[in-house]
Amino acid sequence: MTDREQYTPGPTSAEVRKGGEKWTLILVRQLRQSPDKVWKALVEPAQLREWAPFDVDGALDAPGSTVKLTWVGSPMPVDTRITRAEAPKLLEYGDMRWELEPSGSGTRLTLWSSIDRRYVSWGAAGWHISLDVLDRLLGGNPIGRIAGPDAMKFEAWQRLKDEYAKQFSDE
Repeated sequence: MTDREQYTPGPTSAEVRKGGEKWTLILVRQLRQSPDKVWKALVEPAQLREWAPFDVDGALDAPGSTVKLTWVGSPMPVDTRITRAEAPKLLEYGDMRWELEPSGSGTRLTLWSSIDRRYVSWGAAGWHISLDVLDRLLGGNPIGRIAGPDAMKFEAWQRLKDEYAKQFSDE
């Protein structure tokens, strides 16, 4: 059995800030790698292809520039402006904000993502899996990107989506 076949996501660990049609999803992960190493995984297209639920046609490290961002499973790229890139601390583009904080010998990574409230539990499940994949990639044990329609085929994705939907409805 491969590492990918053995992969099981951990417990749910996200919160939402409710407001209007778009809610802010907040996910926090403790990674064992330095902020510099995590930063490269967040901004370099080749590394993003290994874990993120999207592809980009350029690096995400130049504020004011625009990249074409294509979500896995979507045929249409979206012009996405990089609004902030302060290596290795803060990255903002589109509806996303990443914060990296040194934490011991590793990094505390926080994602804020603005998502249509009807799909916030789907987004939470997808990002949960993507961040697990990122953690394994950075740790030298890559399992390959699990995103979009491929992620939804995982029994674990359905479990996460349902758990997040219940958690968010209770908040």
